Amino acid sequence: MLESHYLVWLVVFLALAFDYINGFHDTANAIATSVSTRAIEPKKAIMMTAALNFLGAMVSTGVAKTIGGDIVMSASLINSGIISAALIGAITWNLLTWYWGIPSSSSHALIGGIIGAVGWSVGFDALNEAGILKIFLSLILSPIVAMIGGYIVMKVLLLIFGRFSPITLNDRFRSMQIVSAIMMAFSHGSNDAQKAMGIITLTLLSGGFIDTLDVPLWVKLCCATAMAMGTAVGGWKIISTMGTKIFKLETINGFAADLNSAITIFTATFLHLPVSTTHVVSGSLLGVGSSKRLKAVNWGVARSMVLAWFVTIPLSGIVAAIAYEIGHLLFG
Repeated sequence: MLESHYLVWLVVFLALAFDYINGFHDTANAIATSVSTRAIEPKKAIMMTAALNFLGAMVSTGVAKTIGGDIVMSASLINSGIISAALIGAITWNLLTWYWGIPSSSSHALIGGIIGAVGWSVGFDALNEAGILKIFLSLILSPIVAMIGGYIVMKVLLLIFGRFSPITLNDRFRSMQIVSAIMMAFSHGSNDAQKAMGIITLTLLSGGFIDTLDVPLWVKLCCATAMAMGTAVGGWKIISTMGTKIFKLETINGFAADLNSAITIFTATFLHLPVSTTHVVSGSLLGVGSSKRLKAVNWGVARSMVLAWFVTIPLSGIVAAIAYEIGHLLFG
C-alpha cells in the first residue's frame, strides 16, 4: 500500500533542505584554502564551486545506495515519519554548528539522525550493524588517511620545489591551486550530494513508489540543484576557521591540501563510501601544517573540531528521537 504522498513530499522537501544547508555549510571545505591564500576571489570561488558541485553530484549514485541500503535492515521497517525525524535532527545540528561557526560534519549529523530516529521508533534491532560499522570506519579513517596523505604530499612538494624562494613558490602555485580547488569542489559534489539522494530513494522504496534503490533521474537533478544553490550562499564563518585558524597557509600548502583532499574523496566515492568532507579537509590541513613543524598547527582549534565531531552523532540522534516523539504525539 502506497504511503501518503504528503509524507513522502515532506521527506523530499527536508532532504533537499538538508542538501541546501550542506551546500552552504560545506562551501568552506572546497574554497577555504584558495580564498585564504588569495589564489581566487571569493565571489568567483563560490560560483565556480556551485557549478562544480552540481556536476559532481551527477556522476555517481554508489554512495546514495550505501546510505539507502546499508543503515537499516529493510526499507519495509521504516516510514516517511521516521525519515523526516532523522532529517530534522541532522538539519538542526547543521544549522546550530553553522551559526556558531563550528566546522562540524553534515555526514555525521545525517548518520546520527537516522540512527536516533530508527532506534527510538522501531528499535535498534532494525539497524544494520555491519553496514553502520562500514560507514563508521569510513568516516573515522578518512581524516586519518587525509592527514597522512597531506603530510606526504607536502613533503614531496617541498623536496621537488624547496630550492625556490617563498615568493616564487607562491607565484607558481597560485594558478595550480585554482586547478586543485576545481578538483576539490567536484569531489565534494560527487560524495556529499549523494547522501540526500540515498535518503529520498530509501523513502520512495519504503513507501512502495519504487522497487529498487536505483536513484531516479529527477532525484539526482533535484539534489544536485539544491546543493549548488546552497553553495552559492556560502559559509563564511567556517571559511575563517578552515582557511586561517588551523595554520597560516601559503599557496603551495593550499594546493597540497586541496589535491590530497580531492584524491581522498574521489577514492571514497569510487568505493561507494560516504565520507565527511569537513573531516577530510581538516585532516589534510593538519597533515600539511605538520609537515612544517608540529607547532605550526593550532592544535587548540583542532581539538575543538574533534570534540564537535564526536558529539555530532549522539546529539543529532537525540534531536531526531525527540522530533519523532513529538510528531508521534501530535499526529499519531
